[in-house]
Amino acid sequence: MISSIRHTGIVVRDLSKSVEFYKKLGFTDHEKAIEEGEFIDQVTGFTNVKLEWVKLKAQDGSLLELLKYHSHPLNEKISNQDSNQLGCSHVAFTVEDIDKTCTVIQNEGGSIVNPPALSKDNKVKVSYCHDLEGVLMEIVEVL
Repeated sequence: MISSIRHTGIVVRDLSKSVEFYKKLGFTDHEKAIEEGEFIDQVTGFTNVKLEWVKLKAQDGSLLELLKYHSHPLNEKISNQDSNQLGCSHVAFTVEDIDKTCTVIQNEGGSIVNPPALSKDNKVKVSYCHDLEGVLMEIVEVL
């Protein structure tokens, strides 16, 4: 059975821009590679796949994998995910300073859904935000 969460993967259009966005939020470089061939075709279910990925590491060791499909790109309009979307809803990050983090997100091209909201038990402040690709992020500061 599952023993841990290995990483969270996000498909992006502009890999370098997305890497810089997440590095400004405190992630650091971990690994990167370009993959093509039989193995990645089998894993993705596509034929003749070429993709590039960068894994970024958070302070606690958690990994975020950003993937750019050089083959098989989707050219749909980027739209911000709704919080009630079926399937993967959001990625949650713990931060030291939620106000500063929200400012960085907005300054770097992301968007803020709600200003930091204090939980009923006064233990956390929470803000929903979107990254450059419209991925919903839950930003949490433990008080």
